[in-house]
Amino acid sequence: MSNIITDDKKIIIFDTTLRDGEQSPGASMNTGEKIQIAQQLERLRVDVIEAGFAAASHGDFDAISQIAQTIQNSRICSLARALDNDIKQAGLAVQQAKMNRIHTFIATSPIHMQYKLKMSPDEVIKKAINAVTYAKTFVDDVEFSLEDAGRSEIPFMKEIIDAVISAGAKTINLPDTVGYRLPNEIYTMVKELHTFIDGRAIISLHNHNDLGLAVANTLAGIDAGARQVECTINGLGERAGNAAMEEIVMILKTRKDMFGGFDTNINTKEIMRASKLVATITGIEPQPNKAIVGKNAFSHESGIHQDGVLKHSETYEIIRPEDIGIEKNNSIVLGKHSGRAAFKDKLASMGIDNLSDEELNKTFESFKNICDKKKEITDDDIRMIITNEKLVTNVTYELLSLQISSCSAGVPSSAVCIKFEGKEYTDAAIGDGTIDAIFKTIDRITGYHGKLNDYKVKAVSEGQDALAKVTCSVTFSDENPPMIGHGLSIDTMLASASAYISALNSYLSMKNLLSKDTKHNL
Repeated sequence: MSNIITDDKKIIIFDTTLRDGEQSPGASMNTGEKIQIAQQLERLRVDVIEAGFAAASHGDFDAISQIAQTIQNSRICSLARALDNDIKQAGLAVQQAKMNRIHTFIATSPIHMQYKLKMSPDEVIKKAINAVTYAKTFVDDVEFSLEDAGRSEIPFMKEIIDAVISAGAKTINLPDTVGYRLPNEIYTMVKELHTFIDGRAIISLHNHNDLGLAVANTLAGIDAGARQVECTINGLGERAGNAAMEEIVMILKTRKDMFGGFDTNINTKEIMRASKLVATITGIEPQPNKAIVGKNAFSHESGIHQDGVLKHSETYEIIRPEDIGIEKNNSIVLGKHSGRAAFKDKLASMGIDNLSDEELNKTFESFKNICDKKKEITDDDIRMIITNEKLVTNVTYELLSLQISSCSAGVPSSAVCIKFEGKEYTDAAIGDGTIDAIFKTIDRITGYHGKLNDYKVKAVSEGQDALAKVTCSVTFSDENPPMIGHGLSIDTMLASASAYISALNSYLSMKNLLSKDTKHNL
């Protein structure tokens, strides 16, 4: 599997959820979370996973390195500016991957060259040649991007493309970096450059969604000759986001008649699971009416529509819910008396067969605890339990108990018990509200004072006994990015406390990583 897809009818899916997607405000992820998403992308059968920007931070380098050692069936890629140190870090980060790639770039539009790079066109070409040549000393597969290609001039693009292909680039990426172009403009640009390249390299597209045209522009580019598309789960990404993978894949699958039989390697039955995982980890939910993965995408409220769907699903559904991994029966017949074997069989029927013995035991224990409090456990509950167990990896502080109350004056207070290094610590505090009181108590016990940036609570399933999934974004230091914390419980207050402590544990794990000697042989 050393070569990327060359079948002219196959579209290469290059997923950048872990790189460009993470650049969405509030979407930062720790190493464990990135590995979990990478594993799901592998189950999706993504061709190339852009795992991060190795030179950006020690955390990014570490995450890319661990993903490179974990993933077997997808090519692992790191982004790098056209700078020697960036390229070296990228090469070292992906060196242990079974299949690897370096993705290097430089801006090519007049406005970027003049005001950002302050370089002449000739200097930019020289820099690009050096970058690709140096990247080839680390990996065989090099991708080169013309940043802001959407606003670049065709004659100059041809000149630099010719130069980097001669230097060894196998993929040429044409990003519409600011989401400015219309589909017909993308088609014209790609068509001309496809003719110019004449099979010497694969053309790739990376379209942003500032005008809501990322997917449409990507499809226009495919029609004109592009054979790789760069996209993200749920359309995550900077500003208005990137082209949504699930939309591109399902359009090609559903409308093969209009795209000459183009297809992808994606296992579409893993789409919904991937969408939910990314939403859970980042705390950024797709809008309800989002195509393919929005919660209303397969809902029918109109009586006329309901009647039609009941008689024949294709009257109002052009995609079968099962095709993207939505089960029609979302409940299970398991309870607190169910054994581990029955639980494991249920997971297998849900397509979850990749848990280690330790993960299975932890998940089963959490399942049994919830069974004592909840009458009916749904498939979504089980998926969330598994996701939550995987997210809670670096445990420095552990929540043992929580009590909340209000005195006669109505002042909320909380008492929290936390375990740290084998000892139990208890304290209490008052706050402007119950959540504020809980978080202040945790701050008093741990000595770390967090600033809450975002707080979201979501019911995993229906009913009064639904599991509450809490996601919060907390800043513990002005020098470090916000940390995302996750909590899951039938009790929303317990879930909130767990989420806050989860964010703190992620912060401490990051601090520990930064304190280590991670110079990577510089």
